[in-house]
Amino acid sequence: MNGPRRRRTWTSPLRVRRAPRWERQTPTWREAKPALIAEALKRAAARPSGNWYVVGASREIGGRDRPYGRTVAGVEVVLWRSGAGALHAGPGECPHLGAPLRDSRVACGTLVCHWHGLALDGGPFAGWEPYPVYDDGVLIWVRLDPAGGEAPLERPVVPARPVPAAAVEAVFTAVGRCEPEDVVANRLDPWHGSWFHPYAFVGLRVTGTPEDAGDDAFAVDVSFKVAGRLVVPVRAVFTAPGPRTVVMHITDGEGSGSVVETHATPLTPPGATAPRTAVVEAVVAASDRRGFALARAVAPALRPLMRRTAGRLWRDDLAYAERRWALRSTGRFPG
Repeated sequence: MNGPRRRRTWTSPLRVRRAPRWERQTPTWREAKPALIAEALKRAAARPSGNWYVVGASREIGGRDRPYGRTVAGVEVVLWRSGAGALHAGPGECPHLGAPLRDSRVACGTLVCHWHGLALDGGPFAGWEPYPVYDDGVLIWVRLDPAGGEAPLERPVVPARPVPAAAVEAVFTAVGRCEPEDVVANRLDPWHGSWFHPYAFVGLRVTGTPEDAGDDAFAVDVSFKVAGRLVVPVRAVFTAPGPRTVVMHITDGEGSGSVVETHATPLTPPGATAPRTAVVEAVVAASDRRGFALARAVAPALRPLMRRTAGRLWRDDLAYAERRWALRSTGRFPG
């Protein structure tokens, strides 16, 4: 005979914490060793990507009569879905006279050039060759072997995420004047959090680094600001599974299991004098709280708020990345 069922006691994830005045925070510059960040960046750059690049959110491509266009490493790419939902990708120039296919139309799953009506069904035609493409359910990846220059992989290295049916995802995109390594370096410097983003973080403390953890990860204890003195404390772990990707996993606290993926996609060719990089960040939030089912139900209303939060942080972090590139490009970077 089963015993009495225990009721689960509800506890609030909110805590009250008095943040010190900005200038009275504990300095972190001694811990943020330039060599430590540089070595982590070097190891990330050496990991294989298989020539896969993130081009955008899965939700952005499909259900429209217009294709989706993106320039990656100086290569024009066009993407669209067939009538059955199959994803296609290939060169963004029409093989006839070079029209920009991103401005063309999709009719019954066929891409039709708006200059002369040349039709592409996703297969090779008239010199137009498709690119390998992959939809992981949150992000779209395209493989560009000449641009990547690596041994190709059949599929991209997709980070582990919460089960889609139990999560809410949102994707934010911004563009900065820098190279992908500058974006990755920003994410591999967690020590700047409370100083550079005082409106978002309180009491950030790095509790583990590749130097002492032995697992090539940065562990951080931090409180996210909600309102006034109300915060939500969590532990987050940052890893770089590829040369253009940094992943933050919430490992303890509210939203444990949630993931934030930051992908840096070069828009300009390697060595460009004015490089531009797209930051494509996917937030995949999860929670084991009963009330999270309501959050999933109102996900369309939540996604703009999630993108707005990411946008505020990346307004600052892109300034960091752009400054880093400006110093590197003129030989003045002290790291």
